[in-house]
Amino acid sequence: MMLNPLNLKHLNHMDENSADMITLNLEDAIAPSRKKEALHNIALFLSHMEYSDSFIVVRTNPLNDGGAEEITFLNDFSFDAIRIAKVRSQTEIAQALTLLSEEKELHISLETKEAFENLCQLRIDERLTTANLGILDLLTSFNLPQSIVTLDNPTIDYILSKFLVDAKTAGIHPVGFMFQEYNDTETFKAWCEHERNMGFESKACMGPKQVEIANSIFIINKYEIERAKHIKAVFEANAKQNINGFMDKKYGFIDEPIYRDSLLMLNNIEE
Repeated sequence: MMLNPLNLKHLNHMDENSADMITLNLEDAIAPSRKKEALHNIALFLSHMEYSDSFIVVRTNPLNDGGAEEITFLNDFSFDAIRIAKVRSQTEIAQALTLLSEEKELHISLETKEAFENLCQLRIDERLTTANLGILDLLTSFNLPQSIVTLDNPTIDYILSKFLVDAKTAGIHPVGFMFQEYNDTETFKAWCEHERNMGFESKACMGPKQVEIANSIFIINKYEIERAKHIKAVFEANAKQNINGFMDKKYGFIDEPIYRDSLLMLNNIEE
């Protein structure tokens, strides 16, 4: 969930929401004249924060527009990752990794056509773990109108699919784009369902209402867990008898690829 560090009320109530990841934003939503104030608010907040259930990310400006200085300033504070904006190349990734403390993760906002084209080549270090799709800025980079961000638009589905597959190929966790119309919960829910069906596991959120909806949709449900556990058990029992493909009374034909898919689901639950 994205938080504006100029809103101290939101910072002080951060632990009351159920978002897995909290992003403290220094970029587009902060006016240039107030970026230093926002940065100092984050530093003050982090210096007094004793514990958080959420993974804490600081979203910086582009490296050549204040981001490098922001990373250097914040490095010694307690948080989990830096997310840099408007990334284009491996050079920027290398620069960010050089600036960033080794124990912290690097995340990126995928908002440029260069990063979109070359996502598979951007992971030059395992500390780059996550990419957040910035759909509106990306469309601007393509010289496409933001009005095409509608369900079942083939161009948007292509962008989502390529982003998902390229990120997974590179070993990067992909996060679905932020839906700006905060009070339109029905459309947000529809986007969450659409992206989950595509294979996404995470969705950016603007506030608690969106977090609640996203959590209800992206959670692995009881049926899926029971199915995965059953497949794991019966496959391993049959494998001991050198049988790797068989008909199961409950779930039909089971072979090794289906078994591996169940292991993947169970591993995701453990993580």
